[in-house]
Amino acid sequence: MNERQWRKSSHSGSVHNCVEVALSSDAAAVRDSKNPHGGTLAFDSRRWRNFLSAVRDDHYQR
Repeated sequence: MNERQWRKSSHSGSVHNCVEVALSSDAAAVRDSKNPHGGTLAFDSRRWRNFLSAVRDDHYQR
């Protein structure tokens, strides 16, 4: 994922909870859009799909 195309989540708020994701065929990276030069979290495609599935199934409490 050398040249990442970042896009802001449609669920991000205008002030808080701003998340951006960069996707490729075999990986995903996530970062805080308010701090784009800060750290990123990287996932291989299997772990990313598992994470999204858990979020959709509401396995995480708010």
